[in-house]
Amino acid sequence: MVRRSRWLVLALSGLTVGGVALFPLESAPDDRDAPPSPQLSVEPAAKQEPITPIPLKLQLDSRKVALGRRLFHDPPPSSDNTISCASCHNLANGGMDSLPRSFGIGGKQGNINAPTVFNSGFNASQFWDGRATTLEEQVDFPMQHTCEMGSTWADVIAKLEQDAAYRRDFSVIYTEGINQSAVRNAIATFERSLITPNSKFDRFLRGDKNALDEQELAGYELFKNLGCISCHQGMNVGGNMYEKIGLFGDYFAHRGNMQEIDYGRYNVTKNEEHRYEFRVPPLRNVALTAPYFHDASAGTLEQAVRVMGKYQLGVDMSKDEIARIVKFLGTLTGIYQAETGK
Repeated sequence: MVRRSRWLVLALSGLTVGGVALFPLESAPDDRDAPPSPQLSVEPAAKQEPITPIPLKLQLDSRKVALGRRLFHDPPPSSDNTISCASCHNLANGGMDSLPRSFGIGGKQGNINAPTVFNSGFNASQFWDGRATTLEEQVDFPMQHTCEMGSTWADVIAKLEQDAAYRRDFSVIYTEGINQSAVRNAIATFERSLITPNSKFDRFLRGDKNALDEQELAGYELFKNLGCISCHQGMNVGGNMYEKIGLFGDYFAHRGNMQEIDYGRYNVTKNEEHRYEFRVPPLRNVALTAPYFHDASAGTLEQAVRVMGKYQLGVDMSKDEIARIVKFLGTLTGIYQAETGK
């Protein structure tokens, strides 16, 4: 539809050609840990669409996945031994904690809505403001943030060195033993294993014509026709580009209570062009990850769709249109299997 054609042109860097994402996926320092190129898992039916299915399995070092899983769920990396990665990224709860703001050591509250950790390895950058390029880099921030784990690498490594099982496992997997690089890599490798393949929509992309019902398919067509697809495409249905909040109207003026986190990517780059710009959130499993947006201002998926329609597309969507898109978004819920990566 012409009402969104301008933004379709602006988003070409995030689209796909022949089912292959033009925006590069996350890459690991060790190529053995890098997820396979998505085109290897794309069926012919998906090549016609701007969204590609999640691979059914990734080739990862199972030893690193197991070690990273333990680190992810272990609280000692926090300064008071009370907070783990899983505290804010509950794998039984959509990979997040369902709170507007997460709580860290000493009951301290963060200042931004924690995103899901599922499928994070398919994002081009990490965090709402994109301050980490890789999952390895991402590990540093919560571990050292005063409102999260409040620790230092020296303290973390000292604690791990006191654990005989950790000493044994690190020495077997990493020639250098326990150090910052190895800990980061183990956690990042586990996080790469947290994929949720085989959603209804992925089955549709792989050629199952009966995977979507009439309403879900209508919702997908509307999602494309309105222009949502210009920012939410690729394997993660987002997560591969940046966009300003409020392309059609002043979102923050309407919401009120402006805060520093609302400056988005500007806080990282100090480039005025990046003010109010955020990494486009991936929509995989979005039906499970309320509340929505960096400020958690939308409590329901219906509200989130309405707000995005108004401020990002310049469209006042009807209740029926919102319901159809929400129906489609529900088909993006995949299946997490703990043994993935083994």
